Amino acid sequence: MVEDDAISKLLITKVVSKYSQEILSSTTGVKAIEICKDNPDIDLVMMDIYMPEMNGYEATKQIRQFNKKVIIIAQTANAFTSDKIKAIDSGCNDYISKPINMDILNELLQIHFT
Repeated sequence: MVEDDAISKLLITKVVSKYSQEILSSTTGVKAIEICKDNPDIDLVMMDIYMPEMNGYEATKQIRQFNKKVIIIAQTANAFTSDKIKAIDSGCNDYISKPINMDILNELLQIHFT
């Protein structure tokens, strides 16, 4: 999970923990890349788009250079269609807007992992 907002992190953890044995977290795109390199078996990245040091678009592009299989779901407060397109174009598999709707997040996880 790549998230710099404590409330969003708590909500996402609550939903993702149903599907995961372990949750690794980062508050920056730079650290997210490092975690993904160190843990090549990661199967999901919940990628915040606007973070310090490096945004989620760039972090996703860099992760895709060495891991094409991981599911990356962008999460952002911007709910414009152009933001979703930009997330998909950067390499994300899906997109969810903030505030995170737990039902929608559950649906996305079921789509990608069942």
